[in-house]
Amino acid sequence: MSTETKTRPATKKKSATRKPKPAPKPKRDVKFLPVTDLHVSKLNMRHGKDAPDIDDIYPSIFESGVHQSLLVRKEGKGYGVIAGRRRLFALKKKAEETGQPQAAPCLIMQSGDTKAAREASLLENVARLPVTQLERFAAYKGLADSGKDAAAIAQTFGIKELDVKRVLALANLLPELLALFEAEDIQGHTLQALTLATPDQQKAWLDIYHSDDYAPQGEQLKAWLTGGARIKTDVALFELDKFEGTIITDLFGDSAYFQDPDLFWTHQNKAIATAVSEWTAEGWNEIVVMERGEHFTTWEHGKRTMEQGGKIFLSVGHDGSVTPHIGYLSNADIKKIDAILKIGGAADAPAKTDKPEMSGPLCDYVALHRHAAIRACLLDHPSVALRLTVAHMLVGSDLWQVAPQKTTSRKESMTESVAASQGAKRFETERDDVFDLLGLTPFDSPYSPSKKLADGSITQIFAQLLDMEDAQVMRVMTLAMAASLAAGTDLIEAVTYAVPVDMGKLWEPDDAFFDILRDKRVINAMVKDIAGKSCADGALTDTGKVQKDIIRNRMAGHGVSADKARPDWRPRWMQVPASHYLDRATCPPSAAGERAAKIMDKTPNQKAA
Repeated sequence: MSTETKTRPATKKKSATRKPKPAPKPKRDVKFLPVTDLHVSKLNMRHGKDAPDIDDIYPSIFESGVHQSLLVRKEGKGYGVIAGRRRLFALKKKAEETGQPQAAPCLIMQSGDTKAAREASLLENVARLPVTQLERFAAYKGLADSGKDAAAIAQTFGIKELDVKRVLALANLLPELLALFEAEDIQGHTLQALTLATPDQQKAWLDIYHSDDYAPQGEQLKAWLTGGARIKTDVALFELDKFEGTIITDLFGDSAYFQDPDLFWTHQNKAIATAVSEWTAEGWNEIVVMERGEHFTTWEHGKRTMEQGGKIFLSVGHDGSVTPHIGYLSNADIKKIDAILKIGGAADAPAKTDKPEMSGPLCDYVALHRHAAIRACLLDHPSVALRLTVAHMLVGSDLWQVAPQKTTSRKESMTESVAASQGAKRFETERDDVFDLLGLTPFDSPYSPSKKLADGSITQIFAQLLDMEDAQVMRVMTLAMAASLAAGTDLIEAVTYAVPVDMGKLWEPDDAFFDILRDKRVINAMVKDIAGKSCADGALTDTGKVQKDIIRNRMAGHGVSADKARPDWRPRWMQVPASHYLDRATCPPSAAGERAAKIMDKTPNQKAA
């Protein structure tokens, strides 16, 4: 900090006449007076103003009282506070919160000295020239170097101890860093991040800063200092006092991090192993420690007790978190066990075919198209969407983050097919209109996976919704519900009991559908469906391609009379309700529809397809 040389003014010669000695200042007594006897004097320049802000001094006064005397004078039956108005308000607040009487050290002036009282109030309240941040750093550091701890410094200045610790952390940075900050070459958030660094790390950062390479700033700097893995101490399963590594505290973010992620994982893994041993001792058959970052999907598992062979699954996040899912089995294991025990009527179930009715890609195709059509119909029924929303809030689902249902597939043709469907187009149009209403920008592709529906400020969106009519808010909520409705579930079929779904209007068999339709047994059953038993029997030994051409021609009306054309034909999987051709157990939409029917106990709202 630069200094200026000031020329001292020439001193006048002392007068030969001796000035009389000033009269001695009146003696002031210091007494502890009850707060109830104190009021703000009219001579206090802040008299009559609104209650002052005491947030910075109240914690200290609440903890240890007032140590700096109030300046008061006798006024009527009590005492008027000339200087110390904020301390008086803090003590009154403490008395009110604790219910205990409070007293304050008071310096009592002579009641007739009005001029002195006004001067004292002026000195107390008129702002002094503010010190620079570096001057404040130096002042606090000097007090710390003299032996005062942060608590003592906070008490001296009547501020929070955390604020003192933050200033001291900044004051102890390398002088060159402080100089860069004073010259405004680096910003405050970067200086704060550097408080996490060791002296060697500070020097290393300066080397990068002075080189041609980019020196990380702000949040990027925090990641650089923690090795790219910012693992907070609150996820640790082990005792922190036994951790031999370095823990760095972010005084400006109220968090602490492990500096060495590898060392953290060594300790965390040992703690996980200990927990596994304890659960094993309790009698659990198996504890599955999942791959780091692997997500536990509840829809692929069912609840089972320890006695029923349930397992414990531990999902481990890259952020160090460990979440136990206690008492689960995969749906595949449950199905096998139930079959062995003949639970759920398995003994009376129809004989299984050698091959499943629907292949994996075909299941995806049907599930995605059913989802696209049904959620489009949901847009017309906000009252139903409201109840779905409440159900999600109460019970939850794996999509409730809120996240959109992924509508893509590994097969590009399938993705393009879904995007081109009438259901998807209807949804996209509504989404764009709602986003325009809120001033939001959609993602590059509405079919790309994401953990949220749109980017934006939640506070800004909340403020906009407050200004909207109920109908507009319901429209936004309905879109959000439709976007987060999970595909391929019993719930998607249950919606058809509340929402009319015209599947024939929203979907029709396309090239992508016929390309993945491979099972000749199913294709022949479809030929029977659209052209009759005689035609199907006659084509029984024909190739799948020939039989699919029969279906296409019947839909297009080629080679048949107008009364035999079936342009509105849809396979059973894509009707409402969905049904199967060969085997319900290997036809997911049919099985899901039957499970939903048992709960809904009514006929789905369908239009003729």
